[in-house]
Amino acid sequence: MITFEEAKTRLEVVGQSHLLRFWPELSEEEKSRFLGELSELNIKELEDHCRGATKAAFGQQTSLQDGLHREMEPVPPEFIGGVKRSDKNTLDDWENEGILQISRNKVAVLLLAGGQGTRLGVPYPKGMYSVGLPSKKTLYQIQAERIRKVQELAAGKHGSKCTVPWYIMTSEFTLDPTEKFFRENHHFGLDPGNVVMFEQRMVPAVGFDGKLLLEQKGKIAMAPDGNGGLYRALVDNQVLEDMEKRGVEYLHVYCVDNILVKMADPVFIGFCVRKGADCGAKVVEKAYPEEPVGVVCQVGGVYQVVEYSEVLPETAKLRGAAGELVYSAGNICNHFFTRDFLRSVTQHFQGELKQHVALKKVPFMDEEGNLVKPSKPNGIKMEKYVFDVFQFSKKFVVFEVPREEEFSPLKNADGAALDTPTTARRSLLAQHYRWALAAGATFLDHQGAPLPPEPCRTSQDEDPPVVCEISPLVSYFGEGLEQLLKDKAITCPFILDEVEAEKLLKN
Repeated sequence: MITFEEAKTRLEVVGQSHLLRFWPELSEEEKSRFLGELSELNIKELEDHCRGATKAAFGQQTSLQDGLHREMEPVPPEFIGGVKRSDKNTLDDWENEGILQISRNKVAVLLLAGGQGTRLGVPYPKGMYSVGLPSKKTLYQIQAERIRKVQELAAGKHGSKCTVPWYIMTSEFTLDPTEKFFRENHHFGLDPGNVVMFEQRMVPAVGFDGKLLLEQKGKIAMAPDGNGGLYRALVDNQVLEDMEKRGVEYLHVYCVDNILVKMADPVFIGFCVRKGADCGAKVVEKAYPEEPVGVVCQVGGVYQVVEYSEVLPETAKLRGAAGELVYSAGNICNHFFTRDFLRSVTQHFQGELKQHVALKKVPFMDEEGNLVKPSKPNGIKMEKYVFDVFQFSKKFVVFEVPREEEFSPLKNADGAALDTPTTARRSLLAQHYRWALAAGATFLDHQGAPLPPEPCRTSQDEDPPVVCEISPLVSYFGEGLEQLLKDKAITCPFILDEVEAEKLLKN
């Protein structure tokens, strides 16, 4: 650990000596902790970070490539697969391949869970959030149970026990509460040895004047380095070495907030494996040209995600011969990587990842030592994105899935127009209602009269006709329900968990 004088000298060199202005007010313990934090700063990297942040935030460095709209091209059809684009036999073939790889212990999932639930208005990690399902299950529990079920399906088909390890990338903010939450819930029935949590790096938040902000009198305001911090975190925590020991060759990477995510999706895994891909992206068809989602495409022959704000309106509105949007592949942060590809990225390309600017409201200590919670953005956070490695792929593929079946993110508190607890809950319950109808169930109203089925109901604007929740431990993605629900008359609210499934099998 460096001394105070060493810290002062180093900070003066890069114009950040203001960080020590409250030094006399700190206790001995606080001073020791602060010096430890300062010791970990790489001064050259810090100087570059502050300079780069201010340049990027104030337009001295453009995020647009010259002539981007002229270099954009859609993903060639031969590199796109999808649920609606493929016949049942092909989909079954991909699913069987994925199930086979899972049964051989070659598949793992990796959750990007470094962010807090700030926009949701809660002080804990987003995965601990409950959207108000009848079962009260949190996002973490739903995802854990989907892993358990897909393991069970693979083991049942191939006659051997198998494991899908769950890697969870947290941050300084989310690691401790996430570990505690999993312990208190007995890892939701998973073997704790197969749930591997690791922490991504934190980077300092920079004020608009290029100065670092203090979160406390003896602590720099820090933020996770974006979900693209994954690649450095894999190295820092020797995660790829752990995967190699377990025999994992394929990785499904996703964000915590999608309540409909298919964990270790066998169809997606099988598609990518059969195509010989080292990198793949799940996408949904854009709902309309101006929808604020990034687009997976090629720019100058290189695959990447182009942010919606970077696409010219006339480009976004381009349509093909059948009336479809030319740039329709909406990115949903749901990816496939081989372990070898990740190894290549960490060894050769990590330093080439683009830095993205985010202007944030960062609480800070003012000159008098008062904590200020700003009402508008006052700080610059530099982030990397997980999808910026597409450009390094030797065989990149895209897999399109129905939005109503696989994508309903939770980002905002209720009251916002989109992506709220209410819309997430409605999406899941509407999906389970469709599954039950497809299995042959009949729902009854409060008077016991049959309700007419409404199979096409997928809107997030209103609740589904009935409340029906199906546990992932009963059905991973709608399979196996016919033997339970065919010709059954069901009164709602209806929760189909393992106990209820046993009862139905006996009747």
